[in-house]
Amino acid sequence: MLTKEDTHKELFTMGHTGCSGCAQSMAVKLILEVLGKNTIATTATGCLEVFSTRYPESSWRIPWIHSLFENSAAVASGIEAALKITGRKNGTTVLAQGGDGGTADIGLQALSGMFERGHDVLYVCYDNGAYMNTGYQRSGLTPFDAYTTTSPSGKQSFGNSRPKKYMPQIAMAHRIPYTAVASAGYPVDLQKKIKKAASITGPKYVQIDVPCTPGWKYEPRYSVKIARLAVQTGLYPLFEAEYDKIISVKKISKKVPVEEYLKLQGRFKHLFKDEAGRMEIEKIQKIADENIVKFGLL
Repeated sequence: MLTKEDTHKELFTMGHTGCSGCAQSMAVKLILEVLGKNTIATTATGCLEVFSTRYPESSWRIPWIHSLFENSAAVASGIEAALKITGRKNGTTVLAQGGDGGTADIGLQALSGMFERGHDVLYVCYDNGAYMNTGYQRSGLTPFDAYTTTSPSGKQSFGNSRPKKYMPQIAMAHRIPYTAVASAGYPVDLQKKIKKAASITGPKYVQIDVPCTPGWKYEPRYSVKIARLAVQTGLYPLFEAEYDKIISVKKISKKVPVEEYLKLQGRFKHLFKDEAGRMEIEKIQKIADENIVKFGLL
């Protein structure tokens, strides 16, 4: 058990108001354990910003700046440029952070600019598959057939009708030095990728699967299990890429049917009501199977 003295040494410390079982807060703690004190962070508007910095308190024990929803990457670019021009960049990690909406949708233009200009910034996307802070609305990274408040299931719909945006591949298309996909369910793999990213000069992109208890509608004790099932089914491949080439993938020893992942989450419960829903589950299984072949996961 952590002592009071231990918790005071942590760079993302206790006292925040994240939900029980919040995988995003788990991921942040793991990241800062690797990056250390010599880190300056920007965080877009969203769950992480709201639950970690309720005035007048903060859970951050590093320099931290709240950006707008859409410009975490732009603010981080300015910090990195200022450190360079003043001769203080050496050894300092600039960490830009955003959720999937603030990264792949609203913030995509600023992120693309950061990549193109070649800023020495590590960008982390916490992918919880929707705009969770504002009421669980659909984002570009919402999975196929998932229920959100703006893609509800019903007589006319099975939920989100669009495929999940290939955000890591968009990053790779910019030919940046390093792109990685990680998961809160695999902390050792996550920290290994963050450590590698921090060792590379230039723009880096790391996307992390972080299950959300209220948005995905599951019991908090299942956060890690659900994150691991996403990988084991093939729905969330974990890999590393340098420039536009994949250099490593996390293999899965045995393929798990997607039904095992879906049935734990209320956002997919509508798929288990009738035969039409079962046919949708087959479509999701096909997505997983295609990922397994594409990334050579087995």
